Amino acid sequence: MLSVSFDSVVAARERLRGQINPTPLTRSRVLSEMTQANVWLKFENFQFTASFKERGALNKLLSLDTAQRQAGVVAVSAGNHAQGVAYHATRLGIRSLIVMPGGTPFVKVRNTQKLGAEVILWGDSLAEAASHMEEEYVGRRGMTLVHPYDDPQVIAGQGTVALEMLESEPGLDMLVVPVGGGGLIGGVAVAAQASPGVRVVGVESARYPCAQAALSGDPSMVSGGQTIAEGIAVRTVGRLPLEILRALKPMLLSVDEAGIERAIALLASIEKVIVEGAGAAGLAALLSHGTAFAGRNVGIVLTGGNIDTRLLASVLMRQLVQESRLVALSIEVEDRPGFLSRVAGCIGESGGNIVQVGHDRLQGGIHAKSASLEVQLEAQDEGHVERIVRDLESAGFRALLLR
Repeated sequence: MLSVSFDSVVAARERLRGQINPTPLTRSRVLSEMTQANVWLKFENFQFTASFKERGALNKLLSLDTAQRQAGVVAVSAGNHAQGVAYHATRLGIRSLIVMPGGTPFVKVRNTQKLGAEVILWGDSLAEAASHMEEEYVGRRGMTLVHPYDDPQVIAGQGTVALEMLESEPGLDMLVVPVGGGGLIGGVAVAAQASPGVRVVGVESARYPCAQAALSGDPSMVSGGQTIAEGIAVRTVGRLPLEILRALKPMLLSVDEAGIERAIALLASIEKVIVEGAGAAGLAALLSHGTAFAGRNVGIVLTGGNIDTRLLASVLMRQLVQESRLVALSIEVEDRPGFLSRVAGCIGESGGNIVQVGHDRLQGGIHAKSASLEVQLEAQDEGHVERIVRDLESAGFRALLLR
């Protein structure tokens, strides 16, 4: 007997009705054509705190009795879960306290405080913060823990996203969700049981495949390190989600950093939506494992949109470079008046748009009467770049593409 039942997910949907945004599920014609699958996107980044985490947090809060509400709730999180708990606890008149590691970026602390929570900074890691929270606030003060994924009510709340998707589009036969601690895939897998033929697919960061590691009994699979998908950078899957994974056996896939970056950029350019790294993992799986989805009706949950604007800008610019839409050329010219304008004119006539120019007379390897221009320019694609280089060489300039 699983700790979370289909009936508990249905009960969570009724509990959340009118208190959570029933986010849109929309077919993407362009992504469908790109992936050879019939792609539907579930926009959980449209929730008030821009994350699906509100569902599980609110379901847990609504299940509290009077004494628990009066004692208040506590959570350990430096991300979307913290904001979901803070927002809905404040809305319901419940005191909330969020414990975060001492090095948490101030913007995350401030955003959580703005939503009405008291924030306590403790320790150097989430593990240290969690230990302090358990001892001080749950043990001594009797506050109720709202765990981000290892709680039946939280898992049931997350599963409501699958009910919405399958009711909105009954023809879906694959549901694709990112996997971190496992609360979302656990709830979605339970909810999908009532729809025969629907396959649930979990997507993990290649650096943090914690569910695959747990199922195989090989913790060394989790290499860790920096990842753009912070929301699923978890070393150990939750105990209750693992129980569900073992019983219901969803498909598990991994995606690398380049794939996640590409998915973020495509969602911004094609769908005009901002999605964080973890939220883009589902689309990254379709792009990286196309044969598993070809010809299928695939629903992808875009789980969140909380990405740092500087990181987003970097990802978008890096994708332009990957697509050869932003390139750098090193061009040797004679160090005489007029040669810079001749180079610029040649590039312009070839359809390139110059973004930035660097002029170096002292670089080794070129003649003393020459200079090196490093020109950053915009182009249409790789073929267009090759044509610009050919046109420069035809005009008598030596051009080298810088990678």
